[in-house]
Amino acid sequence: MTDDAAHDADEHLIREAEVIATALGRMFPGLCEVVLHDLRDPSHAIRVVENDLSGREVGDSATELGLRRIGDPDHPRVIQNYPNRFPDGRPAKSTSIGIKNAAGRYIAALCLNLDVSVLSPVTLALSNLIATDAEEHRAPLENLRDRGTRDLREIVERTAADRAATPRTLPKEAKKELVRRLRADGHFASHDAAQTIADLLGVSRATVYNYAR
Repeated sequence: MTDDAAHDADEHLIREAEVIATALGRMFPGLCEVVLHDLRDPSHAIRVVENDLSGREVGDSATELGLRRIGDPDHPRVIQNYPNRFPDGRPAKSTSIGIKNAAGRYIAALCLNLDVSVLSPVTLALSNLIATDAEEHRAPLENLRDRGTRDLREIVERTAADRAATPRTLPKEAKKELVRRLRADGHFASHDAAQTIADLLGVSRATVYNYAR
């Protein structure tokens, strides 16, 4: 196959992947970001962005994962359900699918980034809906001994779910009340607690300390 024919074949493959990326993104509007990277041009890799949750645009550069695929044709084809995080701190669940051409070289990657911060309050609300009376006698979540990030996240998200909201959409006064309760219950003992709360509520760390006063 000539160089021109190989280029045309690769381009056709990526254009077909563009159709798939667009369709996947439109099936999950506002919930799952779908990004197609053209690994032949890592400095301007992004060809498609559907449901832009990370702030990236068409023409932006490849990620570290894309660069690793470029340098290693034996890199795993599919890396599935790995934890990730959007630039504003929201947690995500990601899957990256490498696309090889006929010569066995990675030329593209299709990446899906699911915003799990949107789903967590829904899950908590459903749990509350199906809870039985026997479950009411369990120790409240705020009294757990482990003051780690996971427990802190669960408390914040449960509070928001009780108000039919997400942590970031809570009114300012509700955020203040929540932060003050967290401080009173000892959740500021951890050195990174304030930053964790700030990321969850979509405010700055300084704002969290102002709310806690």
